[in-house]
Amino acid sequence: MHESETYIHAPNKSIRSANGITYAYRELGGKTGIPIVFFTHLSANLDNWDPRIIDGIAKQHWVITFDNKGVGLSSGQVPGTIKEMAEDAIAFIKALGFSQIDILSLSMGGMIAQELLELEPTLIRKVILTGTGPRGGKGIEDVAKISNQDLVRAIFTLKDVKTYLFFTNTATGKRKAKEFLARIKERKHDRDKMISLKGYHAQLRAIHDWGKSKPADLSKITHPTLVVNGEADRMVPTENSYDLVQRLPNSKLVIYEDAGHGAIFQYHEEFTKEVIEFLGK
Repeated sequence: MHESETYIHAPNKSIRSANGITYAYRELGGKTGIPIVFFTHLSANLDNWDPRIIDGIAKQHWVITFDNKGVGLSSGQVPGTIKEMAEDAIAFIKALGFSQIDILSLSMGGMIAQELLELEPTLIRKVILTGTGPRGGKGIEDVAKISNQDLVRAIFTLKDVKTYLFFTNTATGKRKAKEFLARIKERKHDRDKMISLKGYHAQLRAIHDWGKSKPADLSKITHPTLVVNGEADRMVPTENSYDLVQRLPNSKLVIYEDAGHGAIFQYHEEFTKEVIEFLGK
């Protein structure tokens, strides 16, 4: 892959949607076939995706990452509900002119993806849900509490909070955390803006409310679905991944050993192969 065809060198692009919001995005890979759109996690921007995963998938697929409304380089205010975030994602997808996409989502992004599947099921071909759970799932309402506790811990230990939130406290987990954090800092120019504190709290409240909401009827979702997590996810307890697979009729589960919420980053090589196989041609 040529340097210009790697994620850390992908230019920041923007598009204005019908709702008047300007969305920031990056794209990689051949611009043919059904694109795979990445839905990211709590507080994340374009720079929080593992470049190894993006580069690996982009060798065979058209990959698009974006900042939702009010996040990073996108305009507007962060919505107050997960459903509104899904509506914003739809606005972005339609602004790009796509009639069908695949989705790769992580954590909060997986919640947004599930809402999108309810709102516009024909827009999606296949979906990948990682480190996430169903609406009303066990422990989802506690994401804010866990995030804030680990944020304090990170401040006192002078470490990135993702060290604690995304990885296990084992020798392997600690090593993989360092490697991942180094990879997402490889991009040196035209980096994205951090989410505002106001936006971060709006996302936390939305996740909390979604976690306390009435469970959705997932049996209606017949899209091919790949569910992935680590065996020790503290943020969105791993049992939610098992729950998703039991309730989604056309789904497959992959659980990685000695891994937590950021299992896809810890096992980026294995995960990339899994995604390419799942998406097919």
